[in-house]
Amino acid sequence: MKALFVRELSASERGDLQAGLRSRNGFTLRRAQILLARADQQTPAQIAHRIGCASQTVRNTIHAFETQGTGCLGERKRGPKDAQPILDEAKADPLKGILHQSPRRFGKNRSTWTLGLLAEVACEQEWTPRRRSHEAVRQAVKRLGHGWKRAKQ
Repeated sequence: MKALFVRELSASERGDLQAGLRSRNGFTLRRAQILLARADQQTPAQIAHRIGCASQTVRNTIHAFETQGTGCLGERKRGPKDAQPILDEAKADPLKGILHQSPRRFGKNRSTWTLGLLAEVACEQEWTPRRRSHEAVRQAVKRLGHGWKRAKQ
């Protein structure tokens, strides 16, 4: 197995890592601790034991530093990079129109919309391939420029 080493740190890299030790973000703090410990020739197993993480976390951090430099200290956005919303602009007009109608027009026994009810009707109208979560519907309504407030009695 190839040994993992952190290259000799430049003064600016060491300064960035030292600044990372003062970060309020736990992800940044842990990565800075790992990289500084590895630069001091500690093994991944020793670092993992000292910091309280898995040795694979140490290896992942070292690999990230090799490819990204000190840019690896910031946490990256999770999830797919090219995800398109299911309730997109093409379905925005029907969704906007449905919000201004009574749920009773769609065979529901309510006079006000809920996020769950809106998700159910969107699926029944075949705007979505399956029933969406409350959060997906809330975000779609937000993209339309509408707020979502509870109906007042």
